[in-house]
Amino acid sequence: MTDTLSPLVGPLLQTFFIEHLLTHKRASPQTIASYRDTFRLLLQFVLVRRSIAPATSRVNDLDVTTILAFLDSLEQERHNCVRSRNARLAAIRSFYRWVALKEPACVGLATQILAIPAKRADRRLVSALSRPEVEALLDTPDLATWQGRRDHALLLTLYNSGARVSEITTLQCHQVHFGTTSFLNLTGKGRKERNVPLWAKTARVLKTWFHELAAAPTNTAFPSARGRPLSRNGVDYILKQAIIRAAINCPSLRDKRITPHTWRHTTATHLLQSGVDISVIALWLGHESTETTHIYIEADLATKERALEKLAPAGQSVPKYKANDAVMAFLETL
Repeated sequence: MTDTLSPLVGPLLQTFFIEHLLTHKRASPQTIASYRDTFRLLLQFVLVRRSIAPATSRVNDLDVTTILAFLDSLEQERHNCVRSRNARLAAIRSFYRWVALKEPACVGLATQILAIPAKRADRRLVSALSRPEVEALLDTPDLATWQGRRDHALLLTLYNSGARVSEITTLQCHQVHFGTTSFLNLTGKGRKERNVPLWAKTARVLKTWFHELAAAPTNTAFPSARGRPLSRNGVDYILKQAIIRAAINCPSLRDKRITPHTWRHTTATHLLQSGVDISVIALWLGHESTETTHIYIEADLATKERALEKLAPAGQSVPKYKANDAVMAFLETL
């Protein structure tokens, strides 16, 4: 198949997003956004490296060599982690499965793309903040300003709920329910809904904050100064500013790499340390399986220390069990 006969990428991308992802699969907004960003980056890469404009790009222009070079550039030039690289590859694979169905002449190329393996990544222990560090960060926003009150409500809600950044930036005021038991109604990955209870303190802060928002022309729980939903970068900026101020009185924050997702890890870790069952934590975070939640058990040193206390050190004699009840003593003699 020559390049002149190779179909244009543009029309295939359009049907891939509208017909396949939205209609056939009913993919979530988060999936659509992730796939959209993947092809923005890929087409921009092809434009810079091969001087091929997105409108004139053909399927053969996105061959195995180009895709592999793009994946390498994500790690080397954009400094993306392996998981981000694999997420981009998953989006490209999904597109080429669609190409194989729509354009049988491209099956050979699609097969080559689908054969690109996901890259194995080191599995690191998740990091979480200590309770004093959380308190230090929550105390930094200036409650005398509109922005400070928003930031305080945002950080407190993140810690209380363990919500994903995508869930908190799209949170609407009507998703927060106040009453005897106040809770958030969140929609996470795979359109999976869950309710997360709120502390009385969080409920009071949010109720006061929503009262202040009542005059604003937005239903977004945490809007920007322009009334638009915060972006992921916006939440990251708020957190970084809080870290700079909190590190003055809490020096341990200076040596930690803290992202908005760290708050989610912190919520799960603190729930685990408080004795909450792992299955409840999985429901709290919206995990499909408790296997995902097990990473917090692996990382929580305090839980392991409590388990170690129940085990006698090597070389130390373990006292023999003696029944301290007459009935039990009788049963021991049988």
